[in-house]
Amino acid sequence: MSQVSYRQSFIALEQWLRGQLLAGEQFSLAYSAEDSQFIRFNHGLVRQASEVRQIEATVRLISNQRHASESLNLTGDADSDCARLTQTLAQLRELLAILPADPYLQLDHQAFESHRESAGNLPDAAQLIEQVTALSDGLDMVGIYAGGPMYRGFASSWGAHGWHAAVSASLDFSLYHANGEAVKITYAASEWDAGDLAAQFAQGREQLIHLGKPRKPLAPGQYRTYLAPAALNSIIGTLRGGFSARALNTRRSPLQALQLGTASFSPQLNLSERASTGLEPLFSSEGSLRQDQTLVERGQLAGQLVSSRSAREYGLPANGVDDAEHPSSLVMAGGDLPTNEVLQALGTGLYIGNLWYLNYSDVGSARITGLTRFASFWVEDGQIVAPIDTMRFDDSLYAMLGDNLLALTREQSLRISTRTFMHRDAQTVLLPGALIDRFTLTL
Repeated sequence: MSQVSYRQSFIALEQWLRGQLLAGEQFSLAYSAEDSQFIRFNHGLVRQASEVRQIEATVRLISNQRHASESLNLTGDADSDCARLTQTLAQLRELLAILPADPYLQLDHQAFESHRESAGNLPDAAQLIEQVTALSDGLDMVGIYAGGPMYRGFASSWGAHGWHAAVSASLDFSLYHANGEAVKITYAASEWDAGDLAAQFAQGREQLIHLGKPRKPLAPGQYRTYLAPAALNSIIGTLRGGFSARALNTRRSPLQALQLGTASFSPQLNLSERASTGLEPLFSSEGSLRQDQTLVERGQLAGQLVSSRSAREYGLPANGVDDAEHPSSLVMAGGDLPTNEVLQALGTGLYIGNLWYLNYSDVGSARITGLTRFASFWVEDGQIVAPIDTMRFDDSLYAMLGDNLLALTREQSLRISTRTFMHRDAQTVLLPGALIDRFTLTL
């Protein structure tokens, strides 16, 4: 199916649903589709290549302060899809007859027209395979490429209509040393750049050489540390639910101390949800127009993510996010440190390429724990000298990103979600690397 065909199938569903409503009924239709190419590599060669074309629709039926919804897979053929929707509507009406009224049902009855299509520029499968196999020559490379257009739509009986098309891709891969150690790299873009990908492979080759050196054992303690963007992304990821209005108002957010003014981040830290620049649509799956929202400004809490339900429950202005109230187009502002001067600025200390298994050891104080992983090194006098053993860290976000934050890199790295369970994801994070004065390793 072409982009035009996907949009036409969405419009056909919308028009059909409008003609099926009974007196007092309203509907919303959330549409999600993708036309994706998946290529799996092993030992730098293609192990599996496949294409996935799928459409999922979520229909919500509302009547007398009651609502019920159902998600179903569709084909793109109007006749067969409408036949399936006929059965779905019948089931939803049966549910509405027995459901109690929802006192917090907050419908955004704003009529809007939103249309955004980002063309992007991706290689075809043959070009991608040629690039990757050439760059992987002589390497034990394992990874998966996922790319192509994604489509989102929303329509409702109160006049909302949104359509969004975006193209993106990611190559998530590891380069293995003969000793079993690995360098993990994720290259993501909507405008694919073979030169940028080659630079990532070149850096990986260099780090593989260092992984072959004898390991340096480290004692627990505090170390001057550089967190590469992938590692910092893992740390920022622990805050995904922290900006939720529901979590903040029920004191379940890890940022409650920031909200109460008893803790703060460094003035260098600025975080915002940028719906206008991300790959997600400008409308939510619940029919609200998403807005840009400053979340942290100069280290202080400056905003929160408020769904329509939380808006009603807590008396707050909504800003168009879904009920989960998580950021989907997060941007962390860069600083003044050039990336090519990171090792010199670090001097002697830790270069951490990745972190994993992160979790909270104390939610109230925003304290997290996890393990170093992949391409983490000991640096002396601005030179990588040895890989380190896997170490556990346990530290507060207010320490790492507060008093101990020395600098942020000037350049930012785009991270596009690599989640492909059920369907590809379009969430993005744009962020720099971070130089930290004291990073606490516990064992």
